[in-house]
Amino acid sequence: MDMESKTPVSHWIISGLSLVWNAFGAVDYTMTQSGNEAYLAQFTPEQRAYFEGFPAWMEAAWALGIWGAVAGSLLLLMRSRHAVTAFGVSLFGLLVSTIWQFGLSGADVMKIFGTGPMVMTAFIWLVAIALFLYARKKRDAGLLR
Repeated sequence: MDMESKTPVSHWIISGLSLVWNAFGAVDYTMTQSGNEAYLAQFTPEQRAYFEGFPAWMEAAWALGIWGAVAGSLLLLMRSRHAVTAFGVSLFGLLVSTIWQFGLSGADVMKIFGTGPMVMTAFIWLVAIALFLYARKKRDAGLLR
């Protein structure tokens, strides 16, 4: 198949789904960072205190993770090779965030949130790695320019 003349439908589906998936993270980030009371009402006081206690470097890592993923999805839709870099930045932000969440925060995340964060973080890692590998594969195949 000539990659220059026709982009596979599967690429548009994967790219579109990746944008929808990463938009959920962007909404969560934006609502949490902006202090949206309606959104934050779903959290207990302990959970809110956890989010409000992030050091600046953790906030920056979270931003890199979220906005790198959104940029990667948009770049996939634009068939840009830079999607690989954006997803790589996102993985770095996710790594730092995960280290904070489960190691450096000093919080008992399981006690504050239950098992949900562990399961969700594992799923986020799976999707993030898959999107990075997908973008790299498509770049190497010439679909992303």
